[in-house]
Amino acid sequence: MYIYGFSISFVLLHSKSILIMKRGSIIGIIIIAIAIGVIISTYADSSTYGSFAEAKEAQKELHVVGKLNKAKEMLYNPQKNANYFSFYMVDNKGTECKVIFNGTKPQDFERSEQIVLTGEMKNNSFYANKILMKCPSKYTQDKVEVTETKAQPNI
Repeated sequence: MYIYGFSISFVLLHSKSILIMKRGSIIGIIIIAIAIGVIISTYADSSTYGSFAEAKEAQKELHVVGKLNKAKEMLYNPQKNANYFSFYMVDNKGTECKVIFNGTKPQDFERSEQIVLTGEMKNNSFYANKILMKCPSKYTQDKVEVTETKAQPNI
């Protein structure tokens, strides 16, 4: 049987391929929407750079850039607690704060030119869960060495 010059079997086959194409398009759109949602949630959760004052206000994870205050005491006693290290740092806005790190003291910490901490402010101290240090290289005078240290998980 013919409708407008096409056989019924052609019309039925063509309508099935349109349905299949629509399902494929719908699945593709759903996958794209999920991917966009994941990207947005990842971006929203990523921490930002700030100062100690901003960390105090935000009460969320933040990156703080600064320099070690070598005039103040660094506390690390591996015989007593190998996963406790505290020191004082001055951020790029000039605010000084005590930093507590639940991990071992990074090697050559005193030589660091700049420190990037990731963590959050609690009880007027900054609790770092990651320390990134920029140190002069041991081997060449013009190079800079970057080292990262992560905190030990609380057991």
